Amino acid sequence: MADPATTATTAAPEHGHGFGTMPVFLASISTILGAVLFLRFGYAVGHVGVLGTLLIIALGHMVTLPTALAIAEIATNRRVEGGGEYFIISRSFGTTIGAAIGISLYLSQAISVAFYTIAMAEAFRPLAPEFQALTGLAFDPRYFSLPATIALAVLVAVRGADLGVKALAFVVAVLGASLAAFFLGGPVPGATPELALTATIADPDPFMLVFAIVFPAFTGMTAGVGLSGDLANPRRSLPLGILGATVVGMLVYVAVVFKLAASASPEALASNSLVMGDIALWGPIVPIGLVCATISSALGSILVAPRTLQALAADGVVPVPGANSFLAAGSGPQHEPRNATVVTAVLALAFVAAGNVDFVARIISMFFMVTYGALCAISLLEHFAARPSYRPSFRSKWWLSLLGAGMCLFLMFQMDPLYALAAILSMVALYRLIDRTRDGESDLAAIFLGVMTQATRYLQVRLQQGRRRPLRVEWRPSVVMVDGRTFSRSAPLHFLGWLCHRFGFGTYLHYIPGQLDADGFKQSRRELSRLIAVTQNGAEGVYVDTIVSPSLHSALAQSLQIPGVSGMDNNTALFEFSRHDGADVLAEIHTGCGMAAAAQMNSLVLRHGDHFFGARREIHIWLTWHDYKNANLMILLAYILLGHHDWEQAEVRIFAAFPYDRVSAERTRLREMIATGRLPMTEKNLRIIGTGDQVDFNRLVEQRSGHADLVICGFTGERLREKGPEFFERHPALRDVLWVEAQQQVLIE
Repeated sequence: MADPATTATTAAPEHGHGFGTMPVFLASISTILGAVLFLRFGYAVGHVGVLGTLLIIALGHMVTLPTALAIAEIATNRRVEGGGEYFIISRSFGTTIGAAIGISLYLSQAISVAFYTIAMAEAFRPLAPEFQALTGLAFDPRYFSLPATIALAVLVAVRGADLGVKALAFVVAVLGASLAAFFLGGPVPGATPELALTATIADPDPFMLVFAIVFPAFTGMTAGVGLSGDLANPRRSLPLGILGATVVGMLVYVAVVFKLAASASPEALASNSLVMGDIALWGPIVPIGLVCATISSALGSILVAPRTLQALAADGVVPVPGANSFLAAGSGPQHEPRNATVVTAVLALAFVAAGNVDFVARIISMFFMVTYGALCAISLLEHFAARPSYRPSFRSKWWLSLLGAGMCLFLMFQMDPLYALAAILSMVALYRLIDRTRDGESDLAAIFLGVMTQATRYLQVRLQQGRRRPLRVEWRPSVVMVDGRTFSRSAPLHFLGWLCHRFGFGTYLHYIPGQLDADGFKQSRRELSRLIAVTQNGAEGVYVDTIVSPSLHSALAQSLQIPGVSGMDNNTALFEFSRHDGADVLAEIHTGCGMAAAAQMNSLVLRHGDHFFGARREIHIWLTWHDYKNANLMILLAYILLGHHDWEQAEVRIFAAFPYDRVSAERTRLREMIATGRLPMTEKNLRIIGTGDQVDFNRLVEQRSGHADLVICGFTGERLREKGPEFFERHPALRDVLWVEAQQQVLIE
């Protein structure tokens, strides 16, 4: 049986011409070696020098090379259909945000048609006297750029991509001849024999302005991506064509810079936009090459822009009522986007009428920067998400994608903060507009969920490995709670949220009695949805889930053994009961405390009633000689509660009850702990009480703490076995009580 992947890539495409790699290379290289190379590289060398222009080339390729690698990677992950970069973005980012980026991409491609035809008209400027003598009209480049735009649109609309690709081969050949004539030419008058790497004109333009004007030269490498729907094997042709054109273009740029600097003075380079013709072995070949370069670039743009628009409309994301079906329509067996071509031509003509090549170049730069930054961000996120469905046969490096995304954002604001802000705000407005028309789109959610999953997995493994080393780590609560009375009371879940809000981790498992069969599982999913809704109203920091088990005993046995979601082992079990609960609930807690002790976990038992922690202004801690090992944990829990905004106004008071003969020593020790900062409190909040056989301890506690919003007391396993479950009903006059047993050593420093 044939390999499905092989079959998919070699089968005839559903639409399109079945092109190979060469059209991708030609479309990209003809746009790379385009108008900016002929018209603005001399300007760049004149204003920022050889080193400055080389830096512009380096910065530009710090954006375009990572983008080219990102496109090559994403394109080899799945079958790429029509729409080029938009298809890649939307199928990775999601349709809504992909559409917002895709519309900006389409606009940059459509405006590029205007940019290149405006630049083409500059090639006719040397003929201005003859034109004026022949027609009696003052020379205006739009006399050439407007008819050229219309002619290209008609050519592509009538004859389609097949003729366009054949024309590309011809113009690239002429382009190569013009560059050869330029490199074979000699210096012009005024050129210095020595190559000055830093020589510029007297009052040069700022570096970032020059960069913004020159940057469109580097954007042509993605022109071939727009042919994705017409390729026989896009997973092979896109990476080879794009990367090949990018590398060849970069080498030509560097060679042109040195040739310009060696052949003309900075003043000549800055003032004469057609200085390459003066340098060339045969001058007219350079304007001819410029015409070919601009026509080929415009042709490449008008080939890909309608296909991007067609793909956008096919996904139903064009935010104009009734436009999607019109723009998505294709003509002939190759599904040519003729309607989209007409719309693109109208948009291009509007910008051609503006006639300012530098103004259009700055707009194009911003739109391309947004698109390239998005592509690099996709590749970066996919590297960290590690989704099984993302299996490209070609892989870039995550740090290259990060570099590309970061450079795009940085250079946008360096070039023109106002234009950059306008481009970003336009993207946000487009996203909001499209989002309103679509339901159920996850967009970035899947990728970010994968990133968070990978980050959590890595951190959990590192935490587990770290625990094997003898490191001294401060104790923090990692609390697990199993309870079946979730929806009849709110105090326990709120209390867990308070404990774990800032300093710890909480896991709450809603217990469902029964067998784990299909019905039980469905019930657990329904209960989980209710539980998540409950936590959004008071326990946001707690991880919640359900557990189906024959008994609470078995559910607790399973839960105490599983690690916490934080990657830490759970170190504390929380139990709860209400004053209105019966003896059976106390018996469950009694058993649960024994199980927690067996697992060397601290036990917390919350006794709550109708008070619901009152005004949350007073927390009283009672330390006694019976359970002194619990003291540090009790004190630390009180101060952890103060970290939550519900308790931030509370005051902690400690009552230490000791036999009369130990009062003096304990007072000295506690005062020393306060002085050294080991107890975060003042002496006025500490009261040491002597006790003996003549003192009714229960009455003493109730007298001093009967009004407290929460009282924290300690207990031991030995005392619990001796007194039984009724132990937790002691001090009935108190309001809400937290009983604490420490099985672990907790240090306060």
